[in-house]
Amino acid sequence: MQSSEISAESTDDPLSCGLRRKRQPRIVVIGAGLAGLSATKTLLESGFTDVTLLEATGRIGGRVQSVKLGNATFELGATWIHGSNGNPVYHLAEDNGLLEETTDDERSVGRISLYSKNGVAYHLTNNGQRIPKDVVEEFSDLYNEVYNLTQEFFQSGKPVNAESKNSVGVFTRDVVRKRIKADQDDSEAIRRLKLAMIQQYLKVESCESSSHSMDEVSLSEFGEWTEIPGAHHIIPYGFMKIVEILACSIPESVVQLNKPVKCIHWNQSISKEIERMADHNSDRMDKEEDTGYHVLVECEDCEFILADHVIVTVSLGVLKKHHEHMFSPRLPEEKVVAIQKLGISTTDKIFLEFEEPFWSPECNSIQFVWEDEAEAESLTYPEELWYKKICSFDVLFPPERYGHVLSGWICGEEALIMEKYDDETVAETCTEMLRKFTGNPDIPKPRRILRSSWGRDPYFRGSYSYTQVGSSGADVEKLAKPLPYADSSKTVPMQVMFSGEATHRKYYSTTHGALLSGQREAAHLVEMYQDLLQSKN
Repeated sequence: MQSSEISAESTDDPLSCGLRRKRQPRIVVIGAGLAGLSATKTLLESGFTDVTLLEATGRIGGRVQSVKLGNATFELGATWIHGSNGNPVYHLAEDNGLLEETTDDERSVGRISLYSKNGVAYHLTNNGQRIPKDVVEEFSDLYNEVYNLTQEFFQSGKPVNAESKNSVGVFTRDVVRKRIKADQDDSEAIRRLKLAMIQQYLKVESCESSSHSMDEVSLSEFGEWTEIPGAHHIIPYGFMKIVEILACSIPESVVQLNKPVKCIHWNQSISKEIERMADHNSDRMDKEEDTGYHVLVECEDCEFILADHVIVTVSLGVLKKHHEHMFSPRLPEEKVVAIQKLGISTTDKIFLEFEEPFWSPECNSIQFVWEDEAEAESLTYPEELWYKKICSFDVLFPPERYGHVLSGWICGEEALIMEKYDDETVAETCTEMLRKFTGNPDIPKPRRILRSSWGRDPYFRGSYSYTQVGSSGADVEKLAKPLPYADSSKTVPMQVMFSGEATHRKYYSTTHGALLSGQREAAHLVEMYQDLLQSKN
C-alpha cells in the first residue's frame, strides 16, 4: 500500500515550487525509442527547456533497427507502417519523401512493397510436396472467415464459451477443424493437408501478435486492437529514417546514450534518498540546492538526476523483469498486476542471402506445413526441434535492391532458443529445412545470414505486447496511469509517467502506438504547465 500513498510534500501544487524558483520543470525521459523521442520532441517544441533523454544502449531507435548491408537496408525490428489514413508515422514518411518509388518495376505497382504484390505463396509439406493452389485458397477462405469471427467477441460483445478457454488459438483451431471434418467433398488426403495447415497459419498469426502461441492471446479482447485504414508500407532506405526525423530537432546535449537507469525514486522515498546520496556523492549533489524536486533517477553509473517528472518508455518485457527493483517505493499492486497480466513475447527475423535464387520467379514466400501436426494441440517444441516454429520465409522484393534474400519468421520460446545458437548453426539448420520442404537437396548454404535477437536483449526482452488470456484493455490503461495516483481531494503532481506501445489501448504493438503514447504523455505536461510556458513566450 505504501507505494500508492501520497506524502505531504507531494500534495503541493506542482507549479508552485517552480514559479517560486522561476525555473522550468525538469523532465527526464527514459528510453530513446519512438515513444521517448516523440515525447522529447513534443516537450521541446512546446517550450520546455530542461529535458533530458536517457538511453540505456549506444543507439537511438529502440525496437527500430535498420541494418545496411551492401546497397540494401534490412529491418531487424519494425518493418511496416500499418495503415495510412491518419497514421502519424505514415504522414512523417510521406511528408519527408520516404515513400517515393525508386525503380521502374516498383512504379508499375504504385507504392513500394517489401514483398512482391504479385506472385504466389508456396505451401510446402515436410515431405517435399507443394500443396495445390486451389486447396490453399479453399483453406485460406475458411481460415479468414473464422479469423473474422474472433474479432466479434469484443466488437459485438459476444459471450465467450468455456470450451474456447478465452483463447484465440483454441477457438480458431476448434472451429476450423470442425468445419474441415464436416466437409464431405474433400478426400481424406486433402482433409489431412488442411488440418495440418491450421498450425502453420497459427504460427504466422503468433509471429504477427508476438506471442508464444495464439493459445495465449485473449479471445474476448482480440477485436479491440484497431487497424488504421489504408495500405501498409515500408521505407526502402530504412525505418530508421523515421527515427532520424524525430531526433533531428533534439539537441545532442539532451540525449545521453549508454545510460541505463537502475532505480526511479519517487514520492516518499526521495527526501531520504537525497540525504543518503548527498552524504556519499557530495560532489555530484551539492549543486542541487533545491529540494522541490519529486523524483530522483539513479543511473547504473552511479549518477543521480533530480527531476520533477519522469516519463518511462521502457518495454513491457523490461518492466516484467525489473519492476520490483526499478521503482522505489515499489509500484502499486494494481499496476504490478497489469504488468503481469499483459503479454509480450519475441518475434525474430532470419535473413538468408543466396548467390542465386533457387525459388521460381512467381514464388513470393515459402510456407512450412508439417503434415504430422494435423491433430497437434501444442505449438511448443523440445529444444532440439526449435526450427519447427519457423513458419515461413518471404522473398524480399525487388531483387534489384535486396539481392536474392529470404526473410524467415520465428516466435516465442523457440525464438529464444534460436538466439542462443551461432550464425553457422542457424544458417545450416535453415538450409536443411529448405532442402527438406522443397525436395531439392542441392540448395546451397546462404552466403550471408542476418538475424534479430530481441528476446535475449536485456534492454528489450521481447518484441511487442499483446493482450494475454486473462488481461484486457483496462490493464493497458492501468499500465499507462501516472504515479502517484490522483486523489480527488488533493492536487497531485504526476511524478512518474508511462508511455510506449504497450500503453496504447487500441494501437499496442505498433510504431504509431508508440509514437502517439509519447505525444500523449508530453501533452499532459504541456497542459499542466501551459500558463508557465505561455509566460515564457
